[in-house]
Amino acid sequence: MSSSVAGRIGTIAFSLLFFGFLFGPLVIMVVTAFNSSSFPRIVPWDCFTTSWFAKLAGDAKLLKGLGNSLFIGAGVVALATPIGLAAALALSEMGPRLRGVLYTVFISPILMPGIVIGISTLMFWGRIGTGLGFDFDTVFFNGFFLTILGQVCFIAAYSMLIFIARLQRFDHTLTEAALDMGATPAQAFRKILLPFLRPAIFSSAVLAFLASLENYNTTVFSIVAESTFTTELASKVRLGIDPSISAVAVVIITITLVGAITHEAWQRRAASLAQGGETARKILSNPLNALIRHPATVFLILAATVGGAAYLGSTHDSSVCEQAIRDAKIMEQERLQQEMRERMREQQQSPAPAAPGGTAAPTTPFGGVFAPGGLGGGAAPAPAPAPAPAAPSTPFGGVFAPGNLGNSGE
Repeated sequence: MSSSVAGRIGTIAFSLLFFGFLFGPLVIMVVTAFNSSSFPRIVPWDCFTTSWFAKLAGDAKLLKGLGNSLFIGAGVVALATPIGLAAALALSEMGPRLRGVLYTVFISPILMPGIVIGISTLMFWGRIGTGLGFDFDTVFFNGFFLTILGQVCFIAAYSMLIFIARLQRFDHTLTEAALDMGATPAQAFRKILLPFLRPAIFSSAVLAFLASLENYNTTVFSIVAESTFTTELASKVRLGIDPSISAVAVVIITITLVGAITHEAWQRRAASLAQGGETARKILSNPLNALIRHPATVFLILAATVGGAAYLGSTHDSSVCEQAIRDAKIMEQERLQQEMRERMREQQQSPAPAAPGGTAAPTTPFGGVFAPGGLGGGAAPAPAPAPAPAAPSTPFGGVFAPGNLGNSGE
């Protein structure tokens, strides 16, 4: 085997292992979401069912946690995006030395453990509220308020990095030219810099929302008495999981794929129109082609596909198959119980083994374990002691009888 063939085989094997490591757990969770087994598994396969999605839809605690997570995510996006933009603009306008110091300060929350941020947020705002004389039902002790602030501490740094990467490609002479033409700084920012930063703003908002939705380390300490989607999932896993957790994974994967495909269609259409040329003319000249390639059409097709699959799944009835599985399990248990009863009957009918010396073993319960000498002692049992003479029938049990105190010799 030549070295090129061996290298190609090694590359293919490594690629299979790599993608299997990435997508294997996702495939397993998707498959287990449609198995009627009460525990997430693929083998043995019981019945195809969609009942776990119905159970997920009826989980009030999980749905409440999801609503709380969406609310917190919206608050994090509203705060982290402008803070990250302000930090990026400040760094772009400063000198090299001061820029390095501020960059270290802004980026440090990312390097800090989430547990430390959560506990620090809880203690800091709690001490402020207590010092100002506020009660525990005020905003300083509110779980949503504390969680939003705790997550913004490090998610704003992610947003800043996105804006810095975008600003490195910006031509600052455009802003200077606008100022020279009489525009105010606010007008130059709104009409020149802000349109240039629009893709970064969208990316920063999506990243901030997703980072807030999946965060656990900071949230579990700052949410106080409330719960979020991640904390509720963690509590369900601690108490015992069922395939409804896999149903959650299927829903998240589906939403992610629909959003990613729609965004990719929008990006390709925008790139084709921006480049112009023959591709742009084909898109604009053919109405049917333009309609098919439009991101809205792609989204509607995907949404219709997902909705149709969900409707067909909801009409599927797996009760007959599940009842057959239960009947088969009951029959198997009865068969095992019958075999056990037959073995016990055979043991009772078989003759007892002979004891040493040729005599039959005692037929006492438990095999004669509690019979005299049943512990293996070969010696005969010791004779019972002779009964003591009857005590005199004096009053008080013979307490005052002569010699009862042991000094009869006196």
